[in-house]
Order: sequence, then C-alpha cells, then structure tokens
Amino acid sequence: MVTKRRESGSPRRSTGRAGDPWGYRFVKRLADIVVSLLVIVVLLAPCLVMAAIIALQSKGSPFYTQERVGLGGRHFNLLKFRSMAADADDVERYFTPEQLDQWEKERKVDDDPRITSVGRFLRRTSIDELPQFLNVLAGQMSIVGPRPVVDAELGQYGDRAAEFCSRLPGITGWWQVEARNDADYSTGTRQELELYYIEHASPSLDLQIFLRTFGVMGRGTGR
Repeated sequence: MVTKRRESGSPRRSTGRAGDPWGYRFVKRLADIVVSLLVIVVLLAPCLVMAAIIALQSKGSPFYTQERVGLGGRHFNLLKFRSMAADADDVERYFTPEQLDQWEKERKVDDDPRITSVGRFLRRTSIDELPQFLNVLAGQMSIVGPRPVVDAELGQYGDRAAEFCSRLPGITGWWQVEARNDADYSTGTRQELELYYIEHASPSLDLQIFLRTFGVMGRGTGR
C-alpha cells in the first residue's frame, strides 16, 4: 500500500524517535510482526465469518478504509471492519445540527445513528480494529502507539503536531486504556494522554498497555 506525504497543512518532515535505544526499536518492531502474524493466522477464519455477517447485515463492503496521518505526517489507509452504514461519510444525512457540532469538535458522536446493530458489538469489543494488524505488518502502524488521526484532528495538537507524528500510530495506546471514551479534545485530556505516551514510550509501558487492553475489551466500553 502506497503512502503519500501531505503537501501542506501537516507537520514538516519529522525526525521520528531516532533517540530511542536501538534495542527498543528492534524489539518493538519484532513484537509487532510476530504478534500480528499470530493474530492473523489464528483469527483468519473467525474474521472471514465476521466479514460475511457484516456484508449480509448491510449493503457495502465488510471493510472500511480511511486516510489517516501516520509517522512523520505521511498518509496511509487505515483498515477496519465496517461498523457503520456504507454511506456513513455523508454525516449531514445522519446528524442533527447538535451532533454535527460535536463531530466537528471531537470526531465522535454520542449514540451515533450511523452505527449498525452488528457494528455496535464490533465497537464495544474493539473487534472492528482487527484488520489493522495488516497495517502493522505493512509498517504503517504499531500495536501500541498514539491513535492515528485524520487531517482535521492534527490542529488539536497545535505546535506539538510534529511531536505527535514522531511515533508510529497504534492499534491501542495509553489514551484507550486510561480513559477509553472519557478523553476529549475540548478538555485537552486526549492530547495530554497521547503526548504522555510519546514522551514516555518504553518496553515496560508498551507491555502494560498491551495487557490492559484485554481488560478494556472485556468490559465492552467501546463505541
């Protein structure tokens, strides 16, 4: 999958986290590859069944792709199981004026009317994120890292946008395990949690986040 760099509006070339110990970078990438391969092999059959259920439940592809901002401001196509109506990007069709305002500020909406019945289960359990292990294998994401954002969200990080883009985005991260749905851009809590990980990333923090993710998934609090 080909990535492309924004011509304007995103951080300029990022140096990444070259200051991280070589051993940490090597082990993190090795763990990403090994775990992703295991997940894909073990869950391939259940994922195919899930894809069939999604396709039968609503029209459209069972998969959803969206351009996100990755390491160094480069774009890549994020993969997910589709949890919404096929025309979900047409937000004005589904949202009230109040919901549109919330969407523009937070990129999420309470009781989102676009989510399908199967999609609610996928989101509560985070199963909709499983296809992103393919993004990890492609080197576009890591298992643990800041959540990849769309262009419109980068401005929430102000003059720290380049710092936010200095690590590979992750399937799970500090924000998800610490606050899940309770961190917002408007309060600054989401930015604070994401930047905390970027500043303090280490093997022990990555392992803590990875293990805590299973508890979050088990509680079914995603939306």
